[in-house]
Amino acid sequence: MPLKYKRLLLKLSGESLMGDKSFGISADRLHHYALEIKKAKELEGVEIAIVIGGGNIYRGLQASDSGIERVTGDYMGMLATCINGMALQSALENVGVYTRLVSAIEMREIAEPYIRRRAVRHLEKGRVVIFSAGTGNPYFTTDSAAALRANEIDANVILKGTRVDGIYSEDPEKNPNAKKYDAISFDTAISENLKVMDMTAFTLCRENNLPIVVFDINEKYNLYKVIKGQEGLGTLVKD
Repeated sequence: MPLKYKRLLLKLSGESLMGDKSFGISADRLHHYALEIKKAKELEGVEIAIVIGGGNIYRGLQASDSGIERVTGDYMGMLATCINGMALQSALENVGVYTRLVSAIEMREIAEPYIRRRAVRHLEKGRVVIFSAGTGNPYFTTDSAAALRANEIDANVILKGTRVDGIYSEDPEKNPNAKKYDAISFDTAISENLKVMDMTAFTLCRENNLPIVVFDINEKYNLYKVIKGQEGLGTLVKD
């Protein structure tokens, strides 16, 4: 059976790495993600890039609460994504998955600088590429970074791994009667202000016809199943 998605960008939130903790990185959750990505790499020909957030360590939007200006706070958040990227790289290599950590902010001792053609070549060679430091610019979230990098590398899809199994009309953890969408248009997601990704990311994906699939990555082998095209998993966002 042919792959539904050959080259994909997996978006993970920093908060997802916390597991049941209130801060930092859960070793169990990190290992789970590494195994999920390893399982997906068993599919012949699949190419995986990753953008990970930093909210488990620091969020730029929290800066004003600490008396830190927004721009400085955003750069601090970018550095948090580098820490998460290093942790995920180590976890992946511990289970035998070759990776490259790429940073939008130059820090040669720990990550390669972002060069589009080099990143694409890594993917073609079968390496998992982890994009860190967001876009390298303040005022942009890691959702926007995911949309930007996915378009730059000509990905077929953005897979947003969350702790719920798709997009709902309301927060399903607060309202058990919330309606789940199997598929939804970008226009509907934007008009109903469904806060799965920010509006900049939605708009960039819509303008470039790049679909998004929101799914539960905490469920074992879900990433593998989504790439294979199994029906009924997650919510597809497209025009």
